[in-house]
Amino acid sequence: MDFPEKNIPGIEIVEEEETGIGLESRVILYNDDWHSFDEVILQIMKAIKCSFDEARGKSFEVHVKGKSVIFNGEFNDCLKVSSVLEEIALHTQIIT
Repeated sequence: MDFPEKNIPGIEIVEEEETGIGLESRVILYNDDWHSFDEVILQIMKAIKCSFDEARGKSFEVHVKGKSVIFNGEFNDCLKVSSVLEEIALHTQIIT
């Protein structure tokens, strides 16, 4: 038994376009009295995928100065980094 062929419209593939405006943004991490150094270090390592020593240096700067720029990059990347830091309720701010 043969089935009649149906006219199936072609599928057009549309590629994503980059819509960013190319502004460099920064993630600032603020000091608090609730998180231990180890918690902050591990979360920084997770957020920006850096070494233990780099994360320790950044967390020490936050402790001493009260805040520190943790990450520089595109706004969308900053949102991701900030989101990871805020998973444990760290206080962050993105500046463009």
